[in-house]
Amino acid sequence: MQFIDTHAHLDVEEFAEDLPEVIIRAKEAGVAKIFLPAVDLPSVSTVLQVCRDYPNYTFPMIGLQPEEVKGDYQEVLKKMKKILDASFAQSSPFIAIGEVGLDFYWSREFEQEQLIVFEEMVKWAVEYQLPLMIHCRKAQNELLHILKKYKHDLVGGVFHCFTGNQNEAAEYLKFDNFVLGIGGVLTFKSSHLREDLPACVPLERIVLETDSPYMAPTPHRGKRNESAFVANVLRQLAASYQVSEEIVASITNQNVARIFGISV
Repeated sequence: MQFIDTHAHLDVEEFAEDLPEVIIRAKEAGVAKIFLPAVDLPSVSTVLQVCRDYPNYTFPMIGLQPEEVKGDYQEVLKKMKKILDASFAQSSPFIAIGEVGLDFYWSREFEQEQLIVFEEMVKWAVEYQLPLMIHCRKAQNELLHILKKYKHDLVGGVFHCFTGNQNEAAEYLKFDNFVLGIGGVLTFKSSHLREDLPACVPLERIVLETDSPYMAPTPHRGKRNESAFVANVLRQLAASYQVSEEIVASITNQNVARIFGISV
């Protein structure tokens, strides 16, 4: 049985010492592919390097994560767009625009800048017909307001790290070919997702993710997360939906193939 981790930051410092072993453990756990989002300009290079080191196993995305949006966003966007244009001229390796979105959880200091950056990156997704990898915290109304303007031009994407309620899920699922990225929070004892997801979200609208090195699932909670642990998320989804693990793997793999064009 194989499955895909659609969101892991394997390029960060936390994996500097043992990334080869992390990759081996992921493969042994059944992880067939891993998708890596960029979060800022420097991480575009580090993500691409990991993907060169592990070709056809790790796949890169390009984006400016909302928490990384600062006063220099225009210059950052200009440089990212140049990289994106150049890559497309040479058969682009990028599989998505991400990680992008809005995050007003800690601060609204750069609220207007975040709104501008997110809309610009939605436009990139339309221009290049790439899916979006979307991060959203405490900003769903603002995010949906922007997305609705491009609803019929977008090819799809993932609402990453979904932890919302049934009403929030329903709003997201109004967007065709968008799915919810489900990770370690599902396994937490306090999580309502185990009941809410089966109540309103078909498995055909879910993909697996870890968000490594963050948000490790039970029984690894509090430790460094890694892609191998996506198996714990799959196991909990199977229990919550009362189906076999093989069914969850098969359906989520089909969802990834539909959105990203990448198969196990």
